Amino acid sequence: MGTWDYNIFWKETLNQLKSELSEQEFAMWFNMDYETSGEQSVVLSVPSAFYRDQVKQRYQSKIEAKLFDLSGQHIGVDFEVRQRRKEDSPKAPAKEAAAASSSLHDAVESGPKVYLSGASSHHRTESQKTERSSHPQLRKDYTFDNFVIGENNSFAANAAIAIAKNPGVAYNPCLIYGGVGLGKTHLMQAIGNLSWQEKGCKIIYITAENFTNEFVEAIKNSTTQHFKNKYRNADMLLIDDIHFLQKKNETQEELFHTFNALYDANKQIIFTCDRPVSELKNLSERLRSRFERGLNVDLQPPSYETRCAILSKKVESRGVAIPHEIINLIAKNISSNVRDLEASLTKLIAYAELTKKPVTLETAQQQLRDTFGSPKQNNVTIETIQKVVAEYFSLSYADLKGKKRTKAISFPRQLAMYIAREITEYSTTELGMEFGGRDHTTVMHGCQKIEERLKAEPSLESTIMKLTKLIKDYNS
Repeated sequence: MGTWDYNIFWKETLNQLKSELSEQEFAMWFNMDYETSGEQSVVLSVPSAFYRDQVKQRYQSKIEAKLFDLSGQHIGVDFEVRQRRKEDSPKAPAKEAAAASSSLHDAVESGPKVYLSGASSHHRTESQKTERSSHPQLRKDYTFDNFVIGENNSFAANAAIAIAKNPGVAYNPCLIYGGVGLGKTHLMQAIGNLSWQEKGCKIIYITAENFTNEFVEAIKNSTTQHFKNKYRNADMLLIDDIHFLQKKNETQEELFHTFNALYDANKQIIFTCDRPVSELKNLSERLRSRFERGLNVDLQPPSYETRCAILSKKVESRGVAIPHEIINLIAKNISSNVRDLEASLTKLIAYAELTKKPVTLETAQQQLRDTFGSPKQNNVTIETIQKVVAEYFSLSYADLKGKKRTKAISFPRQLAMYIAREITEYSTTELGMEFGGRDHTTVMHGCQKIEERLKAEPSLESTIMKLTKLIKDYNS
């Protein structure tokens, strides 16, 4: 072991982390062993390279901070990949968590190789090769084969593959969140399609809006027991867009009991949302805690390389000839989401089919000029606008979202609202929520005040132009 032995500090670090994290999270990510110590470091062994990378990203700084608190020394943490011997296997609090974690490691090793190439093999047994008819509630093209995996979605995609292969085990529930058009519904339905084909699971897919509508109808027609039986007897429940449940108190109550019934029966539950659950307003705390109980994964806008791969795959599936330089043009100019990428490509394909002319670079630039010039392609977020405006007026980000109405804060807040209304596609209701949960009429009033000042103070326009440029350059 050498002169330095920090094992005692590592053991106490583990004890503290175990008390701070959920049992499931601890079992999933602290499947590691103390190996040895150096003068200012400890070496921990982990079961795979993927595991090492995830733990480094998620927990290394936290582990090192605790080691410092306990020892008074700056102790670094190094990870080495080591194949575990059977006798060394940890006595995890949940064997199922370890099993699912192993499935995730396997999926990571095989996932990108299989799914990026578009291969259709999912290592089925001979008896499983006969395909079922497509599930009536799921889009048959929403499969893992058609989902391009890149840096922005690799963790979410590989977790989804592990869930599909082993539903109802450790990654339960699973929440997939991210902006519009990033593939949340595709990934959710891909889980359903694979589980349906390989395991014949009883799967229900529904949007939160339709779930609410069905529940209202059940109350109206006195058929609530039928409604309960339908959802609580599923093997896998997929609910899309749970942000729609905000302010729907009775629906939230029903979903809470449905969740408990399925969870207690070890049935898989998967949700999607357009933001982290912590940012949802008007949601009961006990339902929020259920959403956060399992694995939460996010989808980010795709990188340039992933955008090119998505477009190339789409072109290949459509059997059309689109020059590589045009794919690069679209990928460079559209960075918002997959839906916008596909819409632009579809427009060019339609142009070629209808005019019987090949798509040239000049044609593509002309046909997509409005799309390329859209403010949405600048990936401007409300948070960015708030931060830039706050910094410009020497305020804090919290001030613009807060309740204070002093002149020093009200004017910059109204200016931020006005700019957000001009350069983004957010509605006044959405902007009100982003500015401290204000009513949409407050946003409208703020914008009107700025418009009035622009008439009286022409110099204000130059300030707005300057702020707009700072906002657009913020992440470039």
